[in-house]
Amino acid sequence: MKLASGHLSYCTNIHSGESWKDHFDAIKKNFPGIKKQISPEQMMGIGLRLSNSASTDLLDPNEVQVFKTWLNDNNAYVFTMNGFPYGDFHHAIVKDQVHAPDWTSEARFEYTIRLFKILAELLPQGMEGGISTSPLSYRHWFPTEELSEQAKKTATHNIILVAEELYKFKMERGIRMHLDIEPEPDGMLETGAEFIAWFENMLIPMAKSILSERLQISESDAEECIKEHICLCYDVCHFAIGYEQHSEILEQLDKKGIRIGKIQISAALKADMPEDANSRASIAEAFSKYNEPTYLHQVVARNADRSLIRYRDLPQALNDSQNHTVNEWRAHFHVPVFAEDLGLLRSTQSDIVDVLEIQKNRPFTDHLEVETYTWEVLPETLKMPIDQSIIRELNWVKDILE
Repeated sequence: MKLASGHLSYCTNIHSGESWKDHFDAIKKNFPGIKKQISPEQMMGIGLRLSNSASTDLLDPNEVQVFKTWLNDNNAYVFTMNGFPYGDFHHAIVKDQVHAPDWTSEARFEYTIRLFKILAELLPQGMEGGISTSPLSYRHWFPTEELSEQAKKTATHNIILVAEELYKFKMERGIRMHLDIEPEPDGMLETGAEFIAWFENMLIPMAKSILSERLQISESDAEECIKEHICLCYDVCHFAIGYEQHSEILEQLDKKGIRIGKIQISAALKADMPEDANSRASIAEAFSKYNEPTYLHQVVARNADRSLIRYRDLPQALNDSQNHTVNEWRAHFHVPVFAEDLGLLRSTQSDIVDVLEIQKNRPFTDHLEVETYTWEVLPETLKMPIDQSIIRELNWVKDILE
């Protein structure tokens, strides 16, 4: 729905299913009831997630028309999409393969362009659309600096080619869309500082060379093209895990003219790590209840001197739980945003409040999407019927924004 501070919805990657039929069935089953509770009178947006196979199905003009008719009949619209997970996202071991195929591949480029073609058909007239995506690749796939740098350049080249296509959409059809890069733990772009450095030191210089030649535009126009069509997806959970200061990052992005395409409203797990070994063991045991095999649950630990230790997954952190230089853990596990007190653990809900207060007072994007995709793997104590959970999350966000 459209609030004073932007379009608010939830990401349909919370629903399982990989074919378009599966996706559409889940939307038809859940969305009307959610809308009735959240936005009964006005239109409500959908944050659409499509797998690669679903995107090939929905590219069919007949399928698109059926969906558009359903959207119209249900007073709904699509304004943002999640193009990060390419394949099976629920009933498989996802882990680092959520980045595969990465931005060094033709397959990732083709999938993303397919999503933009679909979004262009679904966007209401005059509305800007965005698609979030992987932060280039998974950094641990590249064991040397040389391999990592080459992968980053190849990925950047492919992203520039996406910007070229989005420039053409705007010029030829008047449709404005942007690709929203989503930093996350162990991504090739992991932090706000890494994203800004990549944007300024690699993306813009390469784009000036490539786009000025391919589009026959000036280098300054090529830079403007990039700043319009390549944005940051601000996943609050991911920035909170890295102990980043939201106000500082947002101020830097604003000063540099780098746009934020979407806020993904999400919460991570956190806990102080006490000196007492027994208390520390109890907290580690509480974290272990979230150690499930589907997704990566990276942990970032903060030492007393404020330096950070990064663990690739929760088991590695659990094995080091008696490291007494550490005084806090934050873990990548999207928990419902309305839940702050989780027994011995807490969530990073306060980070969401901080970001949304900034957005409410000085909006920096028009797209707001709650993303708690872990419903199927949540501990039973946190589960409620999926539609009721989504409704409660959206109402919690609305209360802050309004």
